[in-house]
Amino acid sequence: MAWRDRRILDLFGIDTPILQAPMAGCQGSAMAIAVSDAGGLGALPTAVLNAAQVDSEIRAIRAATDKPFNVNFFCHTPPQADAQANARWIDVLRPAFAALGIEPPTDDNGPGRAPFDDTLCRIVEEHKPAVVSFHFGLPQESLLRRVRATGAKIIASATTVAEAQWLEGRGIDAVIAQGAEAGGHRGIFLSNDVAMQPGTFALVPQVVDAVKVPVIAAGGVADARGVAAALMLGASAVQPGTIYLFSPESTIPPLYRAALARTHEDQTVLTNAFTGRPARAIVNRFVREIGPISPAAPAFPLAAAAVASLRAASEKHGTADYMQMWSGQTARLGRALPAAEITRSLTRETLALLG
Repeated sequence: MAWRDRRILDLFGIDTPILQAPMAGCQGSAMAIAVSDAGGLGALPTAVLNAAQVDSEIRAIRAATDKPFNVNFFCHTPPQADAQANARWIDVLRPAFAALGIEPPTDDNGPGRAPFDDTLCRIVEEHKPAVVSFHFGLPQESLLRRVRATGAKIIASATTVAEAQWLEGRGIDAVIAQGAEAGGHRGIFLSNDVAMQPGTFALVPQVVDAVKVPVIAAGGVADARGVAAALMLGASAVQPGTIYLFSPESTIPPLYRAALARTHEDQTVLTNAFTGRPARAIVNRFVREIGPISPAAPAFPLAAAAVASLRAASEKHGTADYMQMWSGQTARLGRALPAAEITRSLTRETLALLG
């Protein structure tokens, strides 16, 4: 049986409408290679990498496969350091530091999230990946034009119909409709209100009706039933993420992997406590004590510095109490399979359902 909607397949030059979600800090080139070799679109997240690491990872993908792949970038505006906001955040976290027997950090330098800029654009211009994706809107128009000039197809995340229309108006090739079920950072950029964010299967058909470009469903897709449902609602492809965290290509630590394996549909929450921006994560001690949404959290990504110290100390005691563990609401459906087999099984089982 052939796929009825071939728009994404033809646009990207892939065999199956399975696009692996880029998951910064949770995977690298190995997962991207495996998914692309299996006929899907593998993805390389760059948000926690420096420019040299981005270049090295793209070279590793190119050395291992000649299949198309996606390179993903954040495109937020970095905030100015705010000593007062950081001091307020440290005060909120002080009981946690005391419980762990450590002192708060004396500066706000911690794990950052690099936005797309001239340096990263030069790497795109050198390597010319088939697909470039953006989270948190789009970069400035001059950078976008340079990416388009490489021949790359450009896609970006939308969490509402309004965001999807905004993206289409700026000439992107496909929209990722990210429902509230999705793990990791919300792609919001027109509004910071997550209270009214629609779920994937409410969002997808409305985005499909509102834009002319192909739509990619993200969030709540973890097996063939989810893929088939998204396609029936008009999506041209799906972008699963959480299920790939179960694969050996995932780089998550053992404590995270163990927590993921026992996470149920009611044990994740949208929280800004880890980075300062809403993201869906597994509930742990930190989320219960601080959030989920804390008005004291500094602007993204400045909240992460102090939390990194708590996480490091907690891990030394063998706990994930302060670890950010991104997960969607479908972790219960995850299977510990290689990334290539996840892609192939989703393809095979979805075709059987649709047949």
